[in-house]
Amino acid sequence: MTKVLTDARSIRLKGRSFLAVVLSPDLPLDEWLARLDSLASRSAGFFLGRPVVLDLTDLKIDRPTLKDLIAELGKRNVSVMGIEGGRPSLFEPGMPPAMKGGRPASDFEVASDEPATDEAPATGGASTAAIATATPATQSIVIREPVRSGQSIIFPEGDVTVVGSVASGAEIIAGGSVHIYGALRGRALAGSVGNSNARIFCRKLEAELLAIDGIYKTADDMPANLRGQSVQLWLEGDAIMAEKLT
Repeated sequence: MTKVLTDARSIRLKGRSFLAVVLSPDLPLDEWLARLDSLASRSAGFFLGRPVVLDLTDLKIDRPTLKDLIAELGKRNVSVMGIEGGRPSLFEPGMPPAMKGGRPASDFEVASDEPATDEAPATGGASTAAIATATPATQSIVIREPVRSGQSIIFPEGDVTVVGSVASGAEIIAGGSVHIYGALRGRALAGSVGNSNARIFCRKLEAELLAIDGIYKTADDMPANLRGQSVQLWLEGDAIMAEKLT
């Protein structure tokens, strides 16, 4: 007799991947929190609704200090989904779980054939994240429409090219480089999963925030002579460098 092993009362479990922001605090924590406040004040909504992982690798803190840190982040609407690199003694029930196994883009196996190029439209309205997925051989996508305020284009596998402009309140997050053929008024994050060789190119720089491999620069930090100019940006050590394109 054949038996049915699933019914309406079964629980379905699936695996799924999400792109999270990794915060790596350093000591003293009060100074680090002040720098975080400065970033949040100059790029409103950057952490709102975004999954965050705390990387505690080599950070020498005890459990009460970690609990205070999580509480301080909570006051700032930073939701910690997990903790990476923490000693077992740091954890207790009710805290975000320990996480391991996160992989930067360089760990993905890429076929040796010539990379293909996909075209993906910027879809959705306010507060919409368009997450581009690709086969391992795909290393770039092209967005042929303007990216509107509230939209996110997330492509951790490689480069993102936007033929139009990126509005204020929109963001582009790429594992590789970001190319904007119009005005960049929103946020652009290149090398988002550990690529220090990534670059940002834009036809007209009016960005709210720029970041390469986790090093960021807000609008207030950008030289006035670069505003409105055609610019490329790259990383040297812990500093974002910029020059005009001719």
